[in-house]
Amino acid sequence: MTQIYGGHIAAKYMKDVEQVETVFTLSGGHIENLLDGLNTYDIKTIDVRHEQAAAMMAHAWSIYKNKPGVCLVTAGPGFTNALTGIANAFLDNAPLVVLCGRHPLRDDLKGALQEMNQIDMVKPITKWSATCYDIKRIPEYLATAFRQATQGRPGPVFLELPPDILFVSMDDKEVHFPAKKTHRTVTRPHDAELEEAATLINSARKPLFIGGSGIGMSGSDQSFKHFIEKIGFPFALLNNGRGVLPDTHPLSINDGAFTAVSAVAPQADVIIAAGIRFNWVMQATKLFPDAKVVRIDIDPNEIDRNRTSEVGLVGDCGQVFDALAPLVNTTRHEDWVGKVKKAYKAFMTTEIEQKVTASDPIHPFRLVARIMEEFGTDAYYVSDGGDTSYYSLAGFLSDHKAGVLTPAGALLGCLGTGIPFAMAAKLAHPDKPVILLHGDGSFGFNAMEFDTMVRHNIPVVCVINNDCAWGMIKHSQEMSLGCDRCTCAELGMRHYEKVVEGLGGYGELVTKDEDINPAIKRAVASGKPACVNVVTDPTVSSPATAMFYQNLSDF
Repeated sequence: MTQIYGGHIAAKYMKDVEQVETVFTLSGGHIENLLDGLNTYDIKTIDVRHEQAAAMMAHAWSIYKNKPGVCLVTAGPGFTNALTGIANAFLDNAPLVVLCGRHPLRDDLKGALQEMNQIDMVKPITKWSATCYDIKRIPEYLATAFRQATQGRPGPVFLELPPDILFVSMDDKEVHFPAKKTHRTVTRPHDAELEEAATLINSARKPLFIGGSGIGMSGSDQSFKHFIEKIGFPFALLNNGRGVLPDTHPLSINDGAFTAVSAVAPQADVIIAAGIRFNWVMQATKLFPDAKVVRIDIDPNEIDRNRTSEVGLVGDCGQVFDALAPLVNTTRHEDWVGKVKKAYKAFMTTEIEQKVTASDPIHPFRLVARIMEEFGTDAYYVSDGGDTSYYSLAGFLSDHKAGVLTPAGALLGCLGTGIPFAMAAKLAHPDKPVILLHGDGSFGFNAMEFDTMVRHNIPVVCVINNDCAWGMIKHSQEMSLGCDRCTCAELGMRHYEKVVEGLGGYGELVTKDEDINPAIKRAVASGKPACVNVVTDPTVSSPATAMFYQNLSDF
C-alpha cells in the first residue's frame, strides 16, 4: 500500500488533469506540503516577493496563455496580500484559480496562528469560493474550481486547503480523479434578433466596431476576422481583446486605441460593441449619443447596462459572429475608413509631432516612439501608471494577441500590475522581447520583483517614464485646486535604476533624447532584467488626466 499526501494529490491532479505548467506563489508553512507536491510532479513554481505579484502574474498568465492562471498563497497575511490581485482579476473577468492555506480545522476558534474568516472576505470578488474539508475530495474541489473559473463569463475562484487535509495521507489507490470535460454550451440569440442586427449593420454608412476582452477570451480569432472583413467596419480592439487581429490590419484604428475611438465614435451612425463594458473608460454613453448600437456579450446583464441597445445579442462573441456572418452583406466602406483614419490623425496632430520631435526635457510620447523604433511590432508591450498607460496605448503597436496591455487602466485602476504582467508575458513568450513602460510612482509597488526576475532569469526591459511625481494626480490637482495647492503628489528624482542594479539586474539613467536607444540596446545586450530610468518632462499631462479631472468635477 502506497500512501500519498493531500498536497501531493492536489499537485498531481493539476499536472495530470488540468495540465498546469506553472504556479505563482510565495512560500508559507500552511502550504508547505502542496509546494512539495508541485516540486514532486514537476510543476514549475515562480516564487515572488509579495503575494500581490503572484495573483497578478497568474492573472496575466491566463491572458497570454488563454488558460486559467494558478496562484498559491499561504494563510493570513499571505491571503490578504493577494486580495488586490484577486479583485483586479474579478473586474477584468480573468480565469484565476487561487489556492490558499488556512489555519487548521482542529484549531477553529482557538486563536490559531493566522486564524481568520478568509472565505467571507474573498466572496464578493470571486465567482466561486469554498473550503475543502476531506482529503478524498481534493480532486473534486479542484475540478470544480477550474470549471467555475472558465465556464460562462470567466473570473477568479478561491479554494481553501487546510493543513488537516494537505499534511495527511491516504492510500493512493483510493484517489480518484474526475475526468476533465469541456462543455461547449451555445447561448444563441433568437433568429429575429440576429435578423434585426443584420439589417442595422447592412444599413450603416458611418460604422464602427469596438471589441473588448470578450473577443480575446472567446478564442474567436478566425470568426472575428471573417466577420469584420465581410462587413468592412473600421475596428478598435481594447483591453485583452487587442491583438486578436494585428494593429496593422487595414481596417484597424488601433494606432491610438481609445483615443481613436474617442475621435470616431461621435460621428458613427452604427456601432457594434462586442465583449466590452460601457464603463467610465468608455464614458458610459457620452461618446456616442446618436449612434445605433448592436451589443454582443456573454453576460445578459451587460446588454443594456448604461445604455439601452437597439439590438442586444447574448452569447459568446465567436459564436455570435458565426451566426451573424451569413446574414450580413459583403460591404466595403473604404471612403469612411479613409475619413476615420484622417480624422484620427487630425485629432492627434500635436501628439504625432511630439513623437517625431526631440525635446529637452523628453516628452513621454517621444519616449514611446523611440522604444517602438527599437523593438517594432514583433514584441509584447506592457504599461503601468496613470498618464503612462495613456501614452502606451496611443503609441505602442504589436502584431501579437494581447501584445499591448495596460492592466493598470482596467476597472480597478490598479497600479503595480506592470512588473508582474511583464514577467508573465516573458515566461509565456520567452522568444519575444517584452518591454514594460512604467510610471515612476507605480514602479514602487512591485519593484522588489526585480529580484524575482533575477532569480528566475526573466529578462524584461523596463523603461521608466520618470516625471518625478504621481503625474495624473498632480496635474488633476493643478486643474482643480491650483498649482500651489498640490498635496502628496511630488516624488522627486530617484535613481530607480540603481535599485535594479542592487538586485542583480542592469540599470541606466537617461536624460537626453539621443541616449534613449543606445541605453535600451545596452539593456537588451546585458541579458539581464533591466531598468532604463528616463527623466521626462514633468509639466505635460495626457488627455486621460483631463477625463479623470472631468469625472471628478461633475459632482
